[in-house]
Amino acid sequence: MANKVERRGIETTVGTRPSAEVERLRTMARLLDSAIQIPGTRYRVGLDALIGLVPFAGDVTGAILSSFIVLRAARLGASRATVIRMMGNIALDAIVGGVPLLGDLFDAGWKANTRNLALLEAHLQRPGPTARASRRLLVFLGLGLVALLAGIIALGVLAADLVVIQMR
Repeated sequence: MANKVERRGIETTVGTRPSAEVERLRTMARLLDSAIQIPGTRYRVGLDALIGLVPFAGDVTGAILSSFIVLRAARLGASRATVIRMMGNIALDAIVGGVPLLGDLFDAGWKANTRNLALLEAHLQRPGPTARASRRLLVFLGLGLVALLAGIIALGVLAADLVVIQMR
């Protein structure tokens, strides 16, 4: 019978018995993302959110700890696209987490390590479809960034044109 794990609405299955390495990574993700229950609520936070309260150094430390899961995932055979997607989760967590107060709330809710573990487990269960889905997402994000850059350039040209017109 397969071992089903549900993380934030994402159900994954890892073979018939998860490897000891996957179990260690699952424990680490739980420690970083959901080890401590907030009293009086059903909500849980982990060490990543707590150390993220320390400006800059906390987010950098959290990203370093989270990178261990990505490194182990790569050694377990996760596709390049899946690893890049995992690194994106960590980067988003660290960058937005650096914003005072709002970033700390985001850090507690995003749970990059749990997301990354779900990506790894999905890859281990179905490597082909997971790699293709990750590649599609990366292409979509890349096209979105190109469109955003084009929009910024267009706005810059329009703003410069308005300034030139106003100076006449």
